Amino acid sequence: MPLADWVSMDTGQSKRELRRRILAARRARSAQERAAAGLRIRDAVLELCAATGSPTVAAYYAVGSEPDTRSLVAALAARGHRVLLPIVTPSGDLDWAVYTGPESLAPAGHGLLEPTGTRLGADAVAEARVLVCPALAADRAGYRLGRGAGCYDRVLAAAGEQTLSLAVVYDDELVDAVPVEPHDRPVRAVVTPGRGIVWTHHR
Repeated sequence: MPLADWVSMDTGQSKRELRRRILAARRARSAQERAAAGLRIRDAVLELCAATGSPTVAAYYAVGSEPDTRSLVAALAARGHRVLLPIVTPSGDLDWAVYTGPESLAPAGHGLLEPTGTRLGADAVAEARVLVCPALAADRAGYRLGRGAGCYDRVLAAAGEQTLSLAVVYDDELVDAVPVEPHDRPVRAVVTPGRGIVWTHHR
């Protein structure tokens, strides 16, 4: 379906259609492509974190067909950053705990791996100077398409004013526009394997 067709749909319908298309395309990517994308994303984010001097970084541990962020998480910790990873609570909000290595993770629902350390509360994300968010697509205005639960919109609302928020997508998932609803919160940059850090209108 051409971009113009789903933009003209009802917002909820267009989000569902775009999610369906992107998830199907992601499933078609090889493990090698996902891993290679992850290494390029890792390098771009590491350079940014070094430039900002961020002691604490909030990130996530990618699963399935997502662009790989596991090498990023490991590299951040190896460089001395305090890395916060999310824990999905029964309410659907995210709690946070510190990543201290692969052994500090345990399986959770939907194939996720979550940190097993002390839970720091939802507000801990405000301590992060850099916040790395998952997304299915993002646009140059900074709006991201998530999976529909809204948890990262709430995280973005709770982040500190100085937090540099990034959405992680593949190159072709950085699009002209994504469907936007009133609760959607923008990010300040998008990172893709081929383009590196792309600043949005909300920089």
